[in-house]
Amino acid sequence: MVTKILVANRGEIAVRILRACRDLGLPAVVAYSEADRDTLAVRLADEAICIGPAEARKSYLNQPAVISAAMITGCDAIHPGYGFLSEDATFAEACVAHDVTFIGPRPEVLERFASKYAVRRMLAANGLPTVPGSRGIVTDLADALEQAGEAGYPVLLKPSAGGGGRGMRLVRSPREMEQSLPLARSEAQAAFGDDSVYFERWIEESRHVEVQVLLDRHGNGVHLGERDCSIQRRHQKIIEEGPSPAMDDAAREKLRDLAIRSVIAAGYESAGTLEFLLDAQGNFFFIEINCRIQVEHPVTEMLTGIDLIGEQIRIAAGERLSLRQEDIAFRGHAIEFRINAEDPSDNFSPQTGQVETLNLPGGPGVRVDTHLYAGYEIPPYYDSLLAKLIVWGETRDIALARSRRALAEFEVGGVKTNIPFHRGIIDNDAFLDARVSTNLLDRVGAGAFVGS
Repeated sequence: MVTKILVANRGEIAVRILRACRDLGLPAVVAYSEADRDTLAVRLADEAICIGPAEARKSYLNQPAVISAAMITGCDAIHPGYGFLSEDATFAEACVAHDVTFIGPRPEVLERFASKYAVRRMLAANGLPTVPGSRGIVTDLADALEQAGEAGYPVLLKPSAGGGGRGMRLVRSPREMEQSLPLARSEAQAAFGDDSVYFERWIEESRHVEVQVLLDRHGNGVHLGERDCSIQRRHQKIIEEGPSPAMDDAAREKLRDLAIRSVIAAGYESAGTLEFLLDAQGNFFFIEINCRIQVEHPVTEMLTGIDLIGEQIRIAAGERLSLRQEDIAFRGHAIEFRINAEDPSDNFSPQTGQVETLNLPGGPGVRVDTHLYAGYEIPPYYDSLLAKLIVWGETRDIALARSRRALAEFEVGGVKTNIPFHRGIIDNDAFLDARVSTNLLDRVGAGAFVGS
């Protein structure tokens, strides 16, 4: 087992990792930027060390600074959380070179799974159906136009080196391809340091379903069920729930089984998430794998009672997976709402400022993961995620009822958030009846769901 962990991230995930370390009896150090000096994670940590100025490139993405912080504080492991360096094979290699355990897949595994296009081909060879798309990385505009003409519009341009909605462009015509390809490449380069893009056929009315997996370095692996992430805005997830209300037991069992068998065969390790599109006929298609912990991992924790961060740490330390598939029981229904600092009445524009008052919901089946406290100043430099409200119930209806109660109680004073959006959508007929698709909000306008 590792003995001391550097948390190389910020916000709610830094607090979440600290709690997992405490449960394992491990001391933890938080690496923070100058802008995050007064965050809750810094307050709660056993130790904290500044790694640079506010700009992420000079702090959270500064590999020498992060590794130096681990060495200075005597940490023998680094947890990167999600985003930033969490899927960076070069950083994982640097950790190995300095005898520091990277809590995630080993460098050679990250390298093998780095190209989303190559992974699609690899897992397709292991039995996963994939969305039809480009034959390879798009080389230039002429190549893109030729391949898209063969595949048929609309298509979705996607960066090969990363995800999270950045660098993705929906293209419905050759003229749009001329405009969108350079923009997609530019966004991919800025976000991931790699402008490689490919495309998939756009499935107009699809759902987004993902399977959580855990695999150790000894060939053992389990799945922990699926999550439905179909409520999205501009390819960014907003609400996640599990199990998927769009699948029956036979379909979800087939999806889960194919997912875990394919990644075991491909030699994956650590926590990971396989993402799929589900079409109107119930067919599912693999689109990508995320080689890290997901923002929405608490949904799975609420359904299974398993600490995914704790398991991720044990796997990185070389331990054998203690879980067998038959040991994992799924209970009830869970929904996660991402609470962001943005104004839903002004096209969800990002917000900053001081949290003057804070009232967090509670009661049976309610969990809040957050780094907020009254008096906290929200900086303008990072992602707008402030908190995650996760609600569990024995049935989806009970989870929805508790969600209404929790959202009514949730108050962040001094800063506008998207809580009114969540209060509105929780009573929308399409959401209640699980008749949603990934393009619902973009098609009708997310503002139409804003409540009080």
